[in-house]
Amino acid sequence: QVQLRESGGGWVQAGGSLRLSCLVSGRTYGSYAMGWFRQAPGKEREFVAGISWSGGSTDYAGSVKGRFTISRDNAKNTYLEMNSLKPEDTAVYYCAADYGGQRVEVRANKYEYWGQGTQVTVSS
Repeated sequence: QVQLRESGGGWVQAGGSLRLSCLVSGRTYGSYAMGWFRQAPGKEREFVAGISWSGGSTDYAGSVKGRFTISRDNAKNTYLEMNSLKPEDTAVYYCAADYGGQRVEVRANKYEYWGQGTQVTVSS
């Protein structure tokens, strides 16, 4: 069983920064691309950022380009650095693994494993 757990969420003032972490544990085999999604109350879950298996390719939602950075290391950690945060960034943030995939995937239904989410609240 593959487990994902997010951490690093919290309260921050507009213009501030947070770094989210996602730890992948359990038995993992082969390749998997990683992504971050978010969901605000009353809204659909939306793609935020994705990173390929190699870490060489990334993609971002237009609303976060230039402010957020996704990265991963060799210790099964994926990160989302969030800068210049805005109130509209307030949401529960989820990390997800596209097991067997190597390319960046923006479609939520292509991800097999999901974390429980971490709340990010940006006050104005």
